[in-house]
Amino acid sequence: MISVTDLRKVYGEFVAVRGSSFDVEPGEIFGIVGPNGAGKTTTLKTLAGLVEPTSGETTVAGYDAADPAMRSHLGFLPEESPLYEDMTAHSYLRFFADLYEVPREVADERVADTLDRLELEHRDRRLGDVSKGMKRKVAIARSLVNDPDVLIYDEPASGLDPLTTNYVLEFTKELAAAGKTVVFSAHNLYHVEDVCDRVMVMNRGAVVARGTVPEIREEYGITEYHVYTTVPTPETAPAGERHRAVVESMDAVEIVRESAERAGGIVDDIRTREPSLEEVFLDIAADGDALGPRTVDGETERGTPDGAPSDHTPDAPEARR
Repeated sequence: MISVTDLRKVYGEFVAVRGSSFDVEPGEIFGIVGPNGAGKTTTLKTLAGLVEPTSGETTVAGYDAADPAMRSHLGFLPEESPLYEDMTAHSYLRFFADLYEVPREVADERVADTLDRLELEHRDRRLGDVSKGMKRKVAIARSLVNDPDVLIYDEPASGLDPLTTNYVLEFTKELAAAGKTVVFSAHNLYHVEDVCDRVMVMNRGAVVARGTVPEIREEYGITEYHVYTTVPTPETAPAGERHRAVVESMDAVEIVRESAERAGGIVDDIRTREPSLEEVFLDIAADGDALGPRTVDGETERGTPDGAPSDHTPDAPEARR
């Protein structure tokens, strides 16, 4: 559904994205994570056809990402998504359905269904008078009015209360179950771990890890074994009525067991602790300096890199053509 090969984006002397390659399968939820300025938003905007790559190939739903025909198959949710605050939720969504040239009867049914699925209250109240959570739900509903095959969400749960956040994440799962392909970025790695089928980690403009969460844990994380003994050993420290050693291999577990037996005791419990995605991410991000500087000589292109101030990207379909 999405294919990216050697994507590179350069702003002046700054390399925002350097040689990224990845694929996203139909019906998959694909998460992109990384520190601020890692290249996530530039990557998402390139997929959405809002940023022209310096080089590389990007296809979405069978179209080049720069092809205007692709946008009828795409729903895009930017991190900051101002709404037309004098409109109601219903009139706002109908307006965007008209921009996408959705037939009126189809639009009426689709808007009503989406509002119901998102449990949008106060749908006839001015958008300027509703909560941030409801505004975010309306923005998500807007991304669905054209019934797209691909959804690109930049921080969909940013700044929301826990209840609304959980609802947005569960709704994202429902969209994928219905056959939508979802690509989204998030700073909260617990959300990514809970929702995504696969994850890509970016740092300093480069892809540094990619795979399922278990695959990334296995390759980049360190599994800890908490070994409890009935007697003190050179490897253990007091832990309540027992003694505990924290080791990182089964060979080390065996050493603790032998020490306990020599001291006249036994190992009476072993607990395995897998690293969280957040811990793995922090380890990967700490190695960012090894990627080298993000500058080039002789390549100049106007624009704004991740992390720099930029004007609001228009979210209406006609503004993206």
